[in-house]
Amino acid sequence: MAKVLVLGAARSGIAVSKLLNQKGYETFITDMKAIDCKEELIEMGIHVFDNGHPDCLKDIDFEFVVKNPGIPYRVEWIQYFLKKNVPIYTEIEIGYRFAPNFTYGAITGTDGKTTITTLLYEMLQKNKKALVAGNIGTPLSELVYQYGNETKDVALELSNFQLLGMTSFRPLVSTVTNLAPDHLDYMDSLDEYYSSKMKIYQNCMESDYFIRNVDDENIVKYAINIPCNVIDFSLKREDVDLYRKGHYAYYKDICLFDIDELKIVGDFNCGNAMMASCMAYLMGVSLEDIQDVISSFKGVEHRIEYIATIDDVRYYNDTKATNTHAACAALSAFDRNLILLCGGKDKHISFDDMKAFDSIVKHCFSFGQTKEKFKDIFTNQTSCQTMQEAFEHAVAVAKPGDTVLLSPACSSFDQFKNYEVRGEIFKQMVLDYAKKRSEE
Repeated sequence: MAKVLVLGAARSGIAVSKLLNQKGYETFITDMKAIDCKEELIEMGIHVFDNGHPDCLKDIDFEFVVKNPGIPYRVEWIQYFLKKNVPIYTEIEIGYRFAPNFTYGAITGTDGKTTITTLLYEMLQKNKKALVAGNIGTPLSELVYQYGNETKDVALELSNFQLLGMTSFRPLVSTVTNLAPDHLDYMDSLDEYYSSKMKIYQNCMESDYFIRNVDDENIVKYAINIPCNVIDFSLKREDVDLYRKGHYAYYKDICLFDIDELKIVGDFNCGNAMMASCMAYLMGVSLEDIQDVISSFKGVEHRIEYIATIDDVRYYNDTKATNTHAACAALSAFDRNLILLCGGKDKHISFDDMKAFDSIVKHCFSFGQTKEKFKDIFTNQTSCQTMQEAFEHAVAVAKPGDTVLLSPACSSFDQFKNYEVRGEIFKQMVLDYAKKRSEE
């Protein structure tokens, strides 16, 4: 029986361990922390090593290793197996291999991934056989473990970390939304980060499709040697395959939807909807069903998510903006009187792009590791230790007609478990404040 090692017991590691065990592999899983479901895995016949990686695992002849996407390739354990020429995969690659009847619409890029993935899933679900997986929350292996023998259409969000561990994954339709500096704390260079995104189409064939955002100069530079049909997309031009003309979005001569029907704000969200609609159309969803989703979709949680209006001040949660490009996209959706809450883990990226919005930012309250880095970005700026402190300052200065926006431009890991927790805490702050004001 072939032996395999899973490094990292987060949700994706647990899922792929169960799947590999189901498929007849002798499976080993290890994590630096305690594994909560340890007894369940042991009962299934999986070898579990937690609270550290024991050296005895290095003596086992593994057919391959599956690593958590968040583990950099430079760490000692990964380097050890690479030097032994042991293949290193991520769980997406494993899930793909054991679901022969799954068809994929795959989305990567710096920004917009979750909105496009969610829209695509809701459109695909009109055909009653859709799944959503990947970086959006549910590991692909978890779904393959349940539905691997069925025919499914999958909306799949992919990070570059996941793409680095793929050798055979092939989507029917794929796209790279945009490219902007990010994850320089993980990748060795910006060039390596951008190049990693292009792995999304590396195994495609002539009958597959890649949507290329020609508005993004980095995508034009890096998206080369594409082995499948290329669909050029633009919000600025009409001489491409996927474009807008007047109040309508078109794929070639096919009208996908009426832009006025969109409920989500911002020019960038129009682009997200166009990409999702084109992918859905190519995956067999009818125009009627696409348009039905477009007219009813109100956005994804944590992405310019409206929370409440209190004393004529609107509050929005954009915690998913974990880089400057995403934050700039959110800022562009507003035109004045914006009180911005930002900051978080330092990923060694510049915030200079945000200077373009200084005129609409009434005041910036920054927090976390990067709090001081916004002093030179916004004319009116105050450094705070925590998001709670920043929120209290924002409430104190907000006047009727203002908007308070959490759009951190940074990841959350300096003070929070993840960006979702940061967003939930922020939303609770707003709701608690609303309750307090109603009782006064």
